[in-house]
Amino acid sequence: IITLSDLECDYINARSCCSKLNKWVVPELIGHAVVTVLMLISLHWFIFLLNLPVATWNIYRYIMVPSGNMGVFDPTEIHNRGQLKSHMKEAMIKLGFHLLCFFMYLYRLVLKIAPK
Repeated sequence: IITLSDLECDYINARSCCSKLNKWVVPELIGHAVVTVLMLISLHWFIFLLNLPVATWNIYRYIMVPSGNMGVFDPTEIHNRGQLKSHMKEAMIKLGFHLLCFFMYLYRLVLKIAPK
């Protein structure tokens, strides 16, 4: 979110912004897929179903990158067609999702370790 807002305010150029963001796309995709699979294996159905659409979206977004682009974030297209605003909105939604998941996981942890 900070990198995208720096690009919006012209503090950094589009190429450096996109290279910073693109280096985290694959680790995010792998990490989220691993968490989703672990929730399936451990039979936490609600959390699995909550994570599945986001993991699917990450995989879809990575697969649908047009050939010739630098990655999911492309410096030649980030200012075209309102992509900067859509990337910013997606980042805010992901931030809310990860905050929700953090507190759900923390709550489950406290329930497991609290004496009965």
